[in-house]
Amino acid sequence: MSEAEYPWSQYEKAYKRIHDAVLSQLTSAPFGKHVTKVSFEWNNDGSVKTAKAYEGDALLFTLTFAWNVDGTLSEVSRS
Repeated sequence: MSEAEYPWSQYEKAYKRIHDAVLSQLTSAPFGKHVTKVSFEWNNDGSVKTAKAYEGDALLFTLTFAWNVDGTLSEVSRS
């Protein structure tokens, strides 16, 4: 069994693998660019609202986080 394959009974491991793969794609710099700085904006409850990735002073992308009422992460979008 390769590291990416899990039996159906191991949902937690499979979901973590999917989560990690998606986040690595969302957070990778555009081709030829390198993230050198990340700045954060916070919601009133202390959760992350946005994370902005820069190369020097140039903004590369922004991640926006949405949260469920119970405090769990519901969505991450990139713009």
